[in-house]
Amino acid sequence: MEEHGIEKRTCIRFQIPGATVSYQFKEHVEEFSPLIDISRRGLKFLGKKPPQMNAEVTLNISVPGERVPLTLYGKVRWISYFEAKDQYFIGVQFNPYGEKQGENYPGNMVKIIALEQKYTIKEKAKTEKFEID
Repeated sequence: MEEHGIEKRTCIRFQIPGATVSYQFKEHVEEFSPLIDISRRGLKFLGKKPPQMNAEVTLNISVPGERVPLTLYGKVRWISYFEAKDQYFIGVQFNPYGEKQGENYPGNMVKIIALEQKYTIKEKAKTEKFEID
């Protein structure tokens, strides 16, 4: 039985300070949009021009300290206007990982897991430090 109002996400969302997203849909390209958070299955970023709902997007995620951006494909699942910045929060669900056309390279999942471990450990350590103080 489904419980209403309970978070259904099974993947950890985490932040990567200084990370940006360049995204492309149809002929529109926008670069260096701030990454808000990411998980193994999707991400949220801040953009100036939102795609349509369910639009296919190509994302290039630049992580500080990494030489090559992660390229991922996905679909826009939600859009929310952020009045204070006159921009949009854009939520994208990644396409499945696999070898077929339109799927994401499985090695990108490995990279995201490594980033998840790195940044959730940093966040946990920061939180524990505040609890001790």
